[in-house]
Amino acid sequence: MKNYVTYYRVSTKKQANSGLGLEAQRTIVENFLKGSRNNIISEFIEVETGKSANRTELNKALQRCKENNAVLIVAKLDRLARNLHFVTSLQAANIDFICCDMPTANRLTIHIIAAIAENKAQLISLRTKQALVEKKKQGIKLGNPYNNGLTSETINKGREVRKENALNNESNKKAGMLILPMQNNGSKWSEMVKQLNDNGFRTRRNCLFDVTAVKRLFKRYVNLF
Repeated sequence: MKNYVTYYRVSTKKQANSGLGLEAQRTIVENFLKGSRNNIISEFIEVETGKSANRTELNKALQRCKENNAVLIVAKLDRLARNLHFVTSLQAANIDFICCDMPTANRLTIHIIAAIAENKAQLISLRTKQALVEKKKQGIKLGNPYNNGLTSETINKGREVRKENALNNESNKKAGMLILPMQNNGSKWSEMVKQLNDNGFRTRRNCLFDVTAVKRLFKRYVNLF
């Protein structure tokens, strides 16, 4: 019986924190596998845009597949990438993968669909750029309105104040004390994320911790121990 490695991706931290997109993908995969759900040996979650080919978690998933002769499974093809070169490279790696939304698709059809998806992404990007040019012609000021009138000096000063506040935050201190021994013992970032969230810790914006937030906490605070 085949073993499976699941890969889930969302594009933004907001989507990751809500968990809705990830749960929807997980449900699709589990419904697809049905009686084979117990054959999932690993799960990898990525927060990255579809156009990016730099995927740390996907690379880990592919390595896990190689080591265990497992099949990579995703809910939808666009969870892999909208980059044709990326999909081609994935195929060349000689790893079997399944897209639940196209279970009967072969390497040729996936290649064609990926090419169409890449072209669609490029058209969206082009239309967005053209729209911004037209807005600029109309005299509409683009960019973040909250930065209007701010110099780089004041922006940097504000960043330092936020950093200092984070360092003085009692919750951050307790979170740092919790993950420090885990880091020293070689625990994975994902394990630290689970530990913090399971113990009720939240970021300063009251969101669940993800890998990026834990790394930021470690960089800002834990290294000072």
